[in-house]
Amino acid sequence: MKLGIISDTHGGYENTLQALKLLKGSDQICHLGDVLYHGPRNDIPETYNPKQLAEFLEGRKDIVYIRGNCDADVDEMVLGQDLSHKSRVITFDNYKFYLVHGYEETEEERILRAKELGCQVVISGHTHVKVLKEQDGVIVLNPGSTTIPKDGTSSFAFYENGQIELWDLDNQLQIKVLKLK
Repeated sequence: MKLGIISDTHGGYENTLQALKLLKGSDQICHLGDVLYHGPRNDIPETYNPKQLAEFLEGRKDIVYIRGNCDADVDEMVLGQDLSHKSRVITFDNYKFYLVHGYEETEEERILRAKELGCQVVISGHTHVKVLKEQDGVIVLNPGSTTIPKDGTSSFAFYENGQIELWDLDNQLQIKVLKLK
């Protein structure tokens, strides 16, 4: 089973489309928030086309969304998707994943919350910086941003067969792999 993971698309149609093509065959995709709007602190991305992205994502049943700090009620309406959850726990392939955008708490607080919920993995976005590591017995993943990376390259991640892979979207290269216990 394959679980695709993207975040911080910020209306970048072509980047998001490319990531979803590379995640083809995923049983489910998790979007960790900031779907359409570029946000007041970000420049408008080159591939910015929130209307086209909304039309592409509208009605897709394979994507679970987390509400980010740039998401609004109007985004939920045009997407036809539920963006009301600030966090979620999903079970996938016998592992529990704690999903959260990540702007309201520290990494340590997210790890603690994941442990309280019995999750082996905490996945967050918001920073636009890729992270894949184990800390305090929990796997910590931030897939970075498909559209406005703050660490040099657009990126995404996926879980499959007991491991998480972090990928450079620009060069279509695997960056890091971490096996779950």
